[in-house]
Amino acid sequence: MATMVAETTTSSTRISDAEAWRAVVARDARHDGRFVYAVRSTRIYCRPSCPSRRPLRENVSFFTTPDDAEDAGFRACLRCSPRAESAGGEAIERAVQYLDANPDRAVSLSELAAHAGLSTSHLQRSFKRIVGVSPKEYQDARRVSLFKTRLRAGDTVSRATYEAGFGSSSRVYERSDELLGMTPAAYRRGGAGVEISYTITETSVGRVLVATTDRGVCAVELGANDADVERALHADFPNARIERSTDGHRAWVRGVVERIEHPRRTPSSDVPLDMNGSAFQQRVWKALRDIPAGERRSYRDVAEAIGNPRAVRAVARACATNRLAVVVPCHRVVREDGSLAGYKWGVDRKRRLLEDEAG
Repeated sequence: MATMVAETTTSSTRISDAEAWRAVVARDARHDGRFVYAVRSTRIYCRPSCPSRRPLRENVSFFTTPDDAEDAGFRACLRCSPRAESAGGEAIERAVQYLDANPDRAVSLSELAAHAGLSTSHLQRSFKRIVGVSPKEYQDARRVSLFKTRLRAGDTVSRATYEAGFGSSSRVYERSDELLGMTPAAYRRGGAGVEISYTITETSVGRVLVATTDRGVCAVELGANDADVERALHADFPNARIERSTDGHRAWVRGVVERIEHPRRTPSSDVPLDMNGSAFQQRVWKALRDIPAGERRSYRDVAEAIGNPRAVRAVARACATNRLAVVVPCHRVVREDGSLAGYKWGVDRKRRLLEDEAG
């Protein structure tokens, strides 16, 4: 059994259970990072300033660190993100800013740790926990984003490779399927040469277009008629080879339709996805896929779930750039007061999807 702290120690400051409880009652943010409190009735632990309803004192235990609380079987609160507060959030923010300022070269873990003021092991663990990806994965995503930007701006593949900090064009071509879903030259031409097939079918929320590549579903569009959904697909992939077909990837299409018509039923099969985005977008889209059918989250909830509670607007932008309606369920994200926010495929359709999921 994990040991609860009678006195929580931070640097040279010692705090008693009585003082810790007073901090919880007052929601005193000055004590954030000094300890966490756990509620036995909910099995959740929080930082002292958590805005959640105050628990009964007899249900509360105090722990020095989030690791201690998790070892005792508690899980982190999604509202206050106690891990982000306790894991050197400012140091990780410095690390992210340093990587953002050096997108065109590989920053070693030791160099990054020195800049953040952390040991390499602490940096590696905390960066992954707070940002959602490792420092190397974050750098890769930044380079890919810059590489795509340079290609879209008209740079040659060689020039874009150099500007983005990749070692050689040959390495980019070796990883092009993973990075771009196509060759760099095809991406530079706006998807020219990429083959996309799509099917349109009728559902309870109108016409649904499911577009696929050999890698997986790359777009799900909702609309009132075929022309609407086809127009949206061509806008996203202006130069790809797009062909309507009822024969390709039928199981994937059925999987998408099943998520619309029977949202609370466990899908009979997984739907592979072919979706490209920044490291941040990928984290948001994964968090959206983790929201159960019938439940809703605010943009702030999603920001907290990915360990970046200040990124509310960036989360909203990531939702707006989602191309996979229903499969990546951005319709489950609402405003802080519970009212429906905007939706790429129409607020009325969003309301219908939520009502169907509510049963």
